[in-house]
Amino acid sequence: MASVATSPVKDLSLPAERFFRSSLFFLIFTSAGMLISTDKLDAVTCVLTSGALLYKGFRWWQGRPPELSHRAATWLVLAYLIFFPLDVIFFSRFYVAASTNPGLYAALLGAVHFLLFVMLVRLFSARSDRDAVFLAMLAFAAVLASAILTVDTSFLILFFIFLLFGVATFVAMELRRGARGAIAPLDAHPARERQITNALGLASLSVALGAIAMGGALFFFFPRFSAGYLGRASMQPSLMTGFSEDVELGAIGEIKKNSSVVMRVKTGKPVADPLLRWRGIALSTFEGKRWSTPHRRSAQLMPNADGWIYVADPAQFQDGSSAELKYEILLQPMATDAIFAPVNAVSLQGNFAGENSNSGWNGRRSYLLRDFTDSLSNPFHNYTPIRYYGFSRLPKVNPAKLKSAPANYPNDIRATYLQLPELDPRIPELSRSITARSPSAYEKASAIEAYLRTRFTYSLKLTGKPGADPLAHFLFETRAGHCEYFASAMTIMLRTLAIPAREVNGFLPGEYNDLAGDYIVRASDAHSWVEVYFPGYGWVTFDPTPAAPEEFGLMSRLGKYLDWMELSWNEWVINYDFAHQVQMAQLVQRGTRNWAESARAWFAAEQRKGKRWIRSWLSRSGAVTFAVPLGMILLLVALRYGLLQSAIRRLRLQWQVRAADAAQANPQLATRMYDELLRVLQRRGFARRASQTPLEFSAGVTEPALASVVGEFTRAYGDARFGAAPFDVTRLRQLLDQVRATLRSRG
Repeated sequence: MASVATSPVKDLSLPAERFFRSSLFFLIFTSAGMLISTDKLDAVTCVLTSGALLYKGFRWWQGRPPELSHRAATWLVLAYLIFFPLDVIFFSRFYVAASTNPGLYAALLGAVHFLLFVMLVRLFSARSDRDAVFLAMLAFAAVLASAILTVDTSFLILFFIFLLFGVATFVAMELRRGARGAIAPLDAHPARERQITNALGLASLSVALGAIAMGGALFFFFPRFSAGYLGRASMQPSLMTGFSEDVELGAIGEIKKNSSVVMRVKTGKPVADPLLRWRGIALSTFEGKRWSTPHRRSAQLMPNADGWIYVADPAQFQDGSSAELKYEILLQPMATDAIFAPVNAVSLQGNFAGENSNSGWNGRRSYLLRDFTDSLSNPFHNYTPIRYYGFSRLPKVNPAKLKSAPANYPNDIRATYLQLPELDPRIPELSRSITARSPSAYEKASAIEAYLRTRFTYSLKLTGKPGADPLAHFLFETRAGHCEYFASAMTIMLRTLAIPAREVNGFLPGEYNDLAGDYIVRASDAHSWVEVYFPGYGWVTFDPTPAAPEEFGLMSRLGKYLDWMELSWNEWVINYDFAHQVQMAQLVQRGTRNWAESARAWFAAEQRKGKRWIRSWLSRSGAVTFAVPLGMILLLVALRYGLLQSAIRRLRLQWQVRAADAAQANPQLATRMYDELLRVLQRRGFARRASQTPLEFSAGVTEPALASVVGEFTRAYGDARFGAAPFDVTRLRQLLDQVRATLRSRG
């Protein structure tokens, strides 16, 4: 499309030169911004790239010459090729050491560094249209790299902007190429330059919007199949260290410092259960600083023929007062095998194997594991988003029944959940003092829960050194900590009272978004709580951590709108497949049928209303009975002989010539007035042949009353149309009226 000539970038004699340079710069700037917005690049690269682009943009806007020669640019690129392996092996590898796939991530990050370096070097040495084309290609490569690094909605917005500047760049480039090779170059006058810039801007916007609309329609229309492109090479950092069989005390506190979304749970409406939690993994053994779960053989849970996996423990007690909950979970890659679900999960369905499938599950390979703590895990170790559906029975606590629960615990429960490390003697003493007036196990657990919730402070900023016994440090010195310290303290204190208990790590419900009908669960919602065993009832949830204050306000509401947009983007764009196409087709079919029925009903009602109004009106005005048919006949006659079209044309022409800007007398207005003159003359027998020029036609009008008028009109039209000379609109209108009057006088 572009010329290979080496015209200097500083040449301002070509039309739309400033528009071209601005479009190209913003094209490059947008592509670099897309890479930076992925939040996957290091801070040094982001700062240096942004600074270099802004500096070059300032100099380019002022028409400064390139800073580098082509020879220097070539040597810089060759020198970077020597540095590239070091970047991949050392620098980029160090930055991505915490990712799940550091080798692939480092190679991709090194390639992005090389791409940005080449783009900047070429930008600082650009002199020709060929350089501009190469810069546009590099910008497009940056967009492709951004698509690999992120799937956020910000990519969609920036891509639309990139498309707009891309269209503008190549349109302006083609205009400049044509102007450079033209025999009569376009004038680069400032007024003409502004007109060209406005026209190019409008054309670029129209083409970009049309491409977006057409591309969106084709995206949703054509069949979609999962290709798995880089699907298993997730670059999500390994944040979820608190969801394994060996967890050091304080791991949950580190997770809570991150605010990224890790899960979305769609329930359709808020769940009225204060103890709703997304349960992950239960821990049974405490060694003073670390929780763990002894490795035992896990039960393999296979799906039924319909894909549902029955995950409930056969020994799990089901009280008749439980509340049923159906949900859909979109679990982001978190570098953990844990499967999260509400307590007392009954069944789950999903493509846990991560295989490409147009259905929501894969009955051939997809299965789950359940250990002796009722924790669920995915044996396929996927680092990709997983969508699954579930059904749980949320138990309703019955205090009267729990108070009367016996203390005859099974031997396996005693052996597993009464384990204690060597403790500070003050901890058992504190437990006994808190529960001195509590006769039953349930009342003892409630007393310890209330004590920790009301006497201690929640904080992520721990002070002092915990030493060899962090629980004693928490209970007797700082009296402040995060959820993991509260849950560990309550679990150990209950065990000192011979009450089986275990710590559970998972997530709080999160923030409910009523727009999407789902809970937004972030890493900062990571939480620890306690499950206490009661014979005849099962495990009961207790949460000794003080409740954190909730945030309300405009920003919170705006965040819900943004999250709903991101959820829709992930659902209908990123995860759009054949199943979504079927669902959309069904929605369109139902919506079309409903709209068609509603339209027919509305039209029928309006038709009946109109008939009643016409009958009522005719009954009141008898004379109109004859006027309406007569008016219809006159309208048909006017349409048949073109009277209505002629009147509209004359009114339009009169409005144009009398408009305020008619004094500008553009050639198009002169052409329209000349066409009107030809129509007026043709109706009276003066028809212009196709082979006649305007002057030849005017010379053929020999009638004295018309010859001079038509000749003057034709000369004014020719000067305006072909000579770009100004003409008097008022005079042409007078001449046209004079021709009409002369023809009417002839009969």
